[in-house]
Amino acid sequence: MTTLSLHNPASVVGPLVSPVRGSFDWLIEAYQASPRFLDLPAATRRSYAGVLRRVANYELKDGRRFGSLPLASITPGAADQIYAKLKIRPDGSKRLRSAMLSMRVCQRAWSVAQRRYSSEMPALNPFAKMGISYRPTPTRPVTYAELIRFVAMADRLGDHSIGTAAMLAYFWLQRQVDILERLSWEHYRPADAPGIVRIFHHKTHEMIDIPLVDTDGSPLWPEMCERLDHTCRRGPLIIMRDRPDRLRKSYLPWREDYFRHRVADIRAAAGIDSEVKFMGLRHGGNTEGADADLSDAQLRALSGHRTASMVVTYARTSMQQRRDGARKRRDARENLLE
Repeated sequence: MTTLSLHNPASVVGPLVSPVRGSFDWLIEAYQASPRFLDLPAATRRSYAGVLRRVANYELKDGRRFGSLPLASITPGAADQIYAKLKIRPDGSKRLRSAMLSMRVCQRAWSVAQRRYSSEMPALNPFAKMGISYRPTPTRPVTYAELIRFVAMADRLGDHSIGTAAMLAYFWLQRQVDILERLSWEHYRPADAPGIVRIFHHKTHEMIDIPLVDTDGSPLWPEMCERLDHTCRRGPLIIMRDRPDRLRKSYLPWREDYFRHRVADIRAAAGIDSEVKFMGLRHGGNTEGADADLSDAQLRALSGHRTASMVVTYARTSMQQRRDGARKRRDARENLLE
């Protein structure tokens, strides 16, 4: 059994030349060149690449990197050892979710490479059937009052776009990646349907039309529409950085890491609980809908969460359900302010 000794992974540099065929480094290269990897979203590819690099850069007691090991020498016991080391941070705290993800990605990479190079790969996948599980911490929903505080602080700090992004997540239940990378001005009041906004959900591949006005002409999302109608258009995307890039002298889209750090800064400045995450805004919007007594069908029609059977059942009345759901949510917010 291969014995592992945990050193600082960040200090270990991967191979600068082509990996030895049949090594774990070679497996990573084969997986990252496969359609199964290349077809993943860019953020997922970055995450998986980082995970595999971390595993490959773990150092053995004899000084070798884990990535240099021949695949035939990597046993289930070695996989168990590296999982045990990955799940403990240097300060002794646990990071079970990250460690489990590492094992799942290694399992996937091994399986993909095995299908392509079956004659060169061991039959046993040592990362399979490890019997590990993780119960995620529930995401705390952001309340409407917290949303108002967050947006006010974002505006005060000159981060208008982040306040707008928070409102988009809360009101129209869109995920961060879709808000930052996909939501364009063409989706808001499109020429062919100026009374709607088109919201895309990459997880379900749903593009849903959300009505902006009720049947009597009253606005269903007055706060959101007023915000967008007074937002400067700095590019094709609705959410662009609020200051020109120092080098390019132009406004750029937000990068995920920079956006996350600014969200944390604004949250702290607003005095909001540090456990509150951006994804909690979407959860908060869904919670508002449930508290406003939306039916399950109305919630799903607004959020884009629909099973195959529900598509057949509810597709014909989805626009009316979205209008009814939007009205109930608007009325519930107005009642809070009375």
